[in-house]
Amino acid sequence: MPKMLLSMPPPLAFHSLHQHARTNISSLSIPFHLSRCILHAPPPPTRPLRLLFTVRAVESSSKEREEAKAEAGDGALGSVNASEASEEFPSGEFEMEEFGLWRQSLVKLRMLIAPPWQRVRQGSVLSMKLSGEISDQLKSLFVSELSLPQICENFYKAAYDPRISGIYLHIDPLTCGWAKVDEIRRHIIDFKKSGKFVVSYMPIIGEMEYYLACACGELYVPPSAYVSLLGLTVQQSFLRGLLEKIGVEPEIQRIGKYKSAGDQLARKTISEEVKEMLTALLDNTYENWLDVISSARGKSREDVKEFLNSGVYQVERLKEEGWVTNILYDDEISSMLKGRIGQKDKKSLRTVDYNKYSRVKKWTLGLGGGEEQIAVIRASGTISRTRGPLDLLGSDIVAEQLIEKLHSVRESDKYKAVILRIDSPGGDALASDLIWREIRLLAESKPVIASMSDLAASGGYYMAMAAPVIVAENLTLTGSIGVVTGRFSLQKLYEKIGFNIEVLSRGKFSGLRDANQRPLRPDEAELFAKSTQHIYKQFRDKAAFSRSMDVDEMENVAQGRVWSGRDAASRGLVDSIGGFSRAVAIAKLKANIPQDRKVRLVELSKTGPLADFLLQDVLTGIGSLLIGISKAAKQVLNDVSAISGVQARMDSITFEGLGVATDVERILALIKDFLRALQIFGDFHTT
Repeated sequence: MPKMLLSMPPPLAFHSLHQHARTNISSLSIPFHLSRCILHAPPPPTRPLRLLFTVRAVESSSKEREEAKAEAGDGALGSVNASEASEEFPSGEFEMEEFGLWRQSLVKLRMLIAPPWQRVRQGSVLSMKLSGEISDQLKSLFVSELSLPQICENFYKAAYDPRISGIYLHIDPLTCGWAKVDEIRRHIIDFKKSGKFVVSYMPIIGEMEYYLACACGELYVPPSAYVSLLGLTVQQSFLRGLLEKIGVEPEIQRIGKYKSAGDQLARKTISEEVKEMLTALLDNTYENWLDVISSARGKSREDVKEFLNSGVYQVERLKEEGWVTNILYDDEISSMLKGRIGQKDKKSLRTVDYNKYSRVKKWTLGLGGGEEQIAVIRASGTISRTRGPLDLLGSDIVAEQLIEKLHSVRESDKYKAVILRIDSPGGDALASDLIWREIRLLAESKPVIASMSDLAASGGYYMAMAAPVIVAENLTLTGSIGVVTGRFSLQKLYEKIGFNIEVLSRGKFSGLRDANQRPLRPDEAELFAKSTQHIYKQFRDKAAFSRSMDVDEMENVAQGRVWSGRDAASRGLVDSIGGFSRAVAIAKLKANIPQDRKVRLVELSKTGPLADFLLQDVLTGIGSLLIGISKAAKQVLNDVSAISGVQARMDSITFEGLGVATDVERILALIKDFLRALQIFGDFHTT
């Protein structure tokens, strides 16, 4: 059931023991390889740079739906395993639109007059390499990081582009979450409705890479491919033993038995509650993988499980047992595709790459939008109140900028609805609450749909729960309604290194801010605990209010627990299971726009002067090329930059397969975890 929007919210104060208290959830992701899902992208500038594109969402017949499920695997369309509430909403599934002769002629004319950088040779193959991180934000041409919106738009354009004969996907190891992969799979299935081919090539075959590739019509691997279908694991790191060796004593108050923040610092082993939570998340991921693969390859779940557990490492077995189409090198696939598109010359395969095709406008292909406009606001990264000194190297949700954007949309009459796209592990508690308030005000004037990507947990869920309707993918990580408060006693460390601090203060509890050289007094510890409980109750009660639930009912699903999107939907934290297209369909429904009518989606994700935005992207790109700085290293720099004031970062929990993490990635991850521990030599609050 859609949740009732109440017009009068409770008091908005979300106090903490310290005015700089911050909130965060760990960078949870479920990549195959040992890597972090880094959610930092360049921060948005100040004035809107709008990207317009269109979507036509219609209902597919039950027959088409069953055929698509059988071909792509359960879960591929984002509506499998949906909660009962999802059935009330349109699916937003894609259906090819037939162009008449007049429209075809108009498209041909537009392609002739298109500027050179938008021209594509007839009979070309769209070649896209999917590798590493995939951001949920729009990216400029100066940034090498892949953009999920642009990837999906390229599939959409290529389905209608008469110059594109098919798509060749080169899939390398991915480090994004499963929700983004499901979104890409959905667009692969939609593209295949055009009748064009889509071929995938995988030199390294991991669970996530294969999960994506099996949505394609053909799967090819080289003879020397690394086969890493070994299963999924989950890990949590602990620093308590290390801290003890250097004389640092963490003092943690945690509210929410599943809240894992602070465990990394206060414990040496995993708690039973957190183990229960992580086991459920791991089971959801594993079972979903078995369901999708078995359906896509026409095998039983037991056969897939048995094959996985047999210790496969030979590519020949993959071919013999029908897991791949054939064993070919990249050049052999190119030669095969030349014959398929009728290219008879001796030149290389006629292709257009991801970057160039991203410049092709939908208007050129006759895919312009309708009159009604829906605003799309993307919120990715950690949440902060103001821009940080190193935001050039990463991406944050800056509250003052996002609130200004939300306010401008609320004041505008041209937008019929708003889609808030969230990919965030959380951040500053006060900032989250201020954003929550602005979203509630926006929802009073027009429909607001929250669409979750890989992560919408803690502060990310705080934002999402302000929307009357929340849409998540099956494996979106969400929830984490809980609080942890902590500080460090550095007395033993100071004694070891011969360091001393003398503090003069006034006020009974003034030493809480700076008394790191000693343990807390009993009365200080009591205040610490009461403050933590107070913050948790405010978060929980506001979540209950936002979701129209009783406090006791919310308490059962809060407690700091992270849920998969599917489990969150069954517990009332999420309204519908699906991707961005379903969010668009629901927005049209709430705005009383017919489902078969085109709308114009206005991207408001990038803000600020164009020159500032381009300069920032150029500098980021140059820095990545010259220094070789990885996303993990960038986040380390951002963490270090935030040392001033009182900080909080959750321990990193990483879902992974068994293999192929570089030593550099492991070292950077360890440095990142350690810096997160050291940077909060003071009190901290996190939700």
